[in-house]
Amino acid sequence: MSNGHGNGSRGNGSDLQQALSTLRRQLASLPAKKRLDALIESRDARALVRSLPAEDLYFTIMEVGLADATELVQLASPEQFRTFVDLGGWKKDHVALHEVLTWLRAARGDEAGDFLRKLRKVDTEVFELLVREFTLIHDLEENPDVHVEGVTLETPEGRYLVEFKGVEGPELAAMRSILSDLIAENPFEAVRFLEATRWEVPGELEESAYRFRTGRLQDLGFPALEEAARLFSRVDTGPAPAPAVAAALVASRSQPDYLDAAFRALDDVERENLEGELRYLANATLVAEVEDPGDLDAIRRVGEMVRDYLLLGLEHLTGGDPSRAVLVVRDTETRRIFQVGFSLTLSLKFRADRLMKQPLAQVEGTPLLFPEEAAAIEALRRKRPRRTLKVPGAEPVAFRSRREVAASEEVLARAEAQVALLGALLGGTQERAREVLARFGVEPRVLGVDRFFAATVAMALLEGKLNPRPVPSARRDALGAMLFEETAETPRLRPDVASRAAAVLELVVPESTRPELRRLVDVTLARLLEELAPSFLQEGKLNPIASVLLPIEGGEP
Repeated sequence: MSNGHGNGSRGNGSDLQQALSTLRRQLASLPAKKRLDALIESRDARALVRSLPAEDLYFTIMEVGLADATELVQLASPEQFRTFVDLGGWKKDHVALHEVLTWLRAARGDEAGDFLRKLRKVDTEVFELLVREFTLIHDLEENPDVHVEGVTLETPEGRYLVEFKGVEGPELAAMRSILSDLIAENPFEAVRFLEATRWEVPGELEESAYRFRTGRLQDLGFPALEEAARLFSRVDTGPAPAPAVAAALVASRSQPDYLDAAFRALDDVERENLEGELRYLANATLVAEVEDPGDLDAIRRVGEMVRDYLLLGLEHLTGGDPSRAVLVVRDTETRRIFQVGFSLTLSLKFRADRLMKQPLAQVEGTPLLFPEEAAAIEALRRKRPRRTLKVPGAEPVAFRSRREVAASEEVLARAEAQVALLGALLGGTQERAREVLARFGVEPRVLGVDRFFAATVAMALLEGKLNPRPVPSARRDALGAMLFEETAETPRLRPDVASRAAAVLELVVPESTRPELRRLVDVTLARLLEELAPSFLQEGKLNPIASVLLPIEGGEP
């Protein structure tokens, strides 16, 4: 980030710019409604409003709601109003004509001349599309006996009859008023406009309007898609924090706000420069995510994304020391800090992608992973990698700290071990794996990796060898006796059961996966203990619910 310092004194222009920047920060700190009131109740509201960036005004309007902010729209300059339409009157690459009409309705105040100046700043192509969409223009010289129903407007010289369609109520009144104002101001130009509108090709109009709008958005700081996409390029993140620092991060429960720490240590000029760089990052991310630049919800989502990646990048580059955040911000482009944060998560994605490309990573479309690891890998493989929460049904969330990256690295390590050990238990090839899984009589996705593994553990205990298949009905009660002891009130696993199962299975899995194998054996047996032991110890036989956890011949999957 450039620190903005110079050797000479600042002139009046710089002083004014700094004053405006300070005012913007003060306004931005207010809730939207108070911000609106501060603007329209100021001593010279029109001059104040017109001195501010159009995008700042737009976001205030959208936060308050257009219906409650029409006075601010009317105070805006024609150029600012055109930006409002550029941001709020489009959906992706298509003009949202009802939205454009809503903005025009909001702009109509007591001064007709001011409204017409705003209207003329809207691209002619957009206005022609609006007229084509909501009117039919009849040439009375070609068809003097045209019959129409509903509201119409005839041009003064009697050449055209404008029939309104597709609008009613306030929208109809607005369209009629707009055309009436144009005709009243300059009948000749209005007639020429109607004549041209009749013959324009809508697709060409929209394409031209989109091109003009794209150019203006680039001037506002919304880069072209190709440039914006480069923001998400992978970069060398440099060395990770020192082991002592990394351990402290993993153990820490509270996450420092590195960006806030940097802001507080910067001077006014540096802070202003950083704010500009942050706006560019947010705008570029909006473009890269193919979001509408005027969509307030998208802006909030993207703002959080930018902040998350910056916090992650700053934590990495500072080695977890918030006091160094200002040094990093001064010496490093904000764009690069963002890319470091993103690259830390991208490394997880690449690792997850490599795992799932292994020959035995999945069988018939089912990953050889337990549910927790499968969900984590799916979240990591997204275009923008995310992490899962240990909350049933919760959506994956963004990474915000090195601690969370480290936790996902641990999940990845478990997943890599699971793919290797489950592949070995299934015979080591796709063909052999399909043969083994066919013994269970259901598709792998229905069977589930956790139930397959439970059956493998059970058969290892019953037979003393690797033989993955459903537990024979005749032996399920013997399995219960082999697993559980004590009473229904205080059930427990027999002391040697986990080690016996692990000893059988360790003979066929890679040595590096044995710790994960033992963990999975313990998890599986603990679940069987919790769900099946009380009823077995009370009744002397396994409850029919056992088939939900443990495939049994003749049991329901």
